[in-house]
Amino acid sequence: MFAKKIGIDLGTSTILIYVKGRGIVLREPSIVATTDDQEKIVAVGHEALAMLGRVPEAIEVTRPLRDGVIANYRVTEKMLEFFINRIVGSIRLFPPEVMISTPVGITSVERRAVEDAARKAARRQAYTIPEPLAAAIGAGLPVDTPTGNMVLDMGGGTSEAAVISMNGIVTSRSIRVAGMKLDDAIASYVRRKHNLVIGEQTAEEIKITIGSAMPMERLMSLEVKGRDQVTGLPRTIRVGSDEITEALNERLIEISSVVKNVLEATPPELASDIIDRGIIITGGSAQLRNIDAFLTQQIGVPCYVADNPTACVALGAGKGLDIREKLERAATVEYY
Repeated sequence: MFAKKIGIDLGTSTILIYVKGRGIVLREPSIVATTDDQEKIVAVGHEALAMLGRVPEAIEVTRPLRDGVIANYRVTEKMLEFFINRIVGSIRLFPPEVMISTPVGITSVERRAVEDAARKAARRQAYTIPEPLAAAIGAGLPVDTPTGNMVLDMGGGTSEAAVISMNGIVTSRSIRVAGMKLDDAIASYVRRKHNLVIGEQTAEEIKITIGSAMPMERLMSLEVKGRDQVTGLPRTIRVGSDEITEALNERLIEISSVVKNVLEATPPELASDIIDRGIIITGGSAQLRNIDAFLTQQIGVPCYVADNPTACVALGAGKGLDIREKLERAATVEYY
């Protein structure tokens, strides 16, 4: 009863931690700077992000998660331990109870790797919850009722669509196209059209500042600095929001196709509920301008961005600890 209940959104680009009674207490980039042999951690989170692309060979800055799953187990465990220690301290009389989110499409081996990393970091049994289910709980959808609730979670590494009813996932699909692939699309477009090479942080800044899923009435522009692909020298250009909309279009259509595939596999009774209720969009990429209007146009079903979309998965993971037994009873469904 004295142990803290912690929900963790272990994202490819960002990690969020929720503590019951306190709300979201940590929001940091999922980036770790280590020595080149990965024996010692140099920096974690924002501090490590500031080092990206700016360090000597003796220091390696990496994202230990790729496409929502652990790419480097050892570094992921150290990162989790670092963040959990920051919240509950390194000396614990009562180890925290932890529930951590995982992509819906991962294998049982990948899911166990996440559980093991969280357990070693928390020094207590850890539980996992599929990201769309956590997002639905965090968004306040009535997941415990026999009605259809549909959520699209657009994170950094994966976009996942799922229909949820009676505390379980009825049908779901996942695609490894999300925020980071949108950044890549912007970088590729700028390189192809303007012969300018830009880094991932610059591409993300462009997306946040002037990015839009649909053309905007009032065009915006941004000055972008990079390296000329021909001369190799630094150069500055100005890009418009209409260009970025064009750059993102193909990737966003891929995401909308996943939602359509889920709707096609949804039982008619639940599909009628979704038409009435609409689709809730969560995750960091849900903050892209006009994403709700774009998906509504593509799918033909009303789409709405959740309140505080970036926090929904972490909130849902934390609240999931209170209904863990109900979630486990409903988890006999096969995820794919």
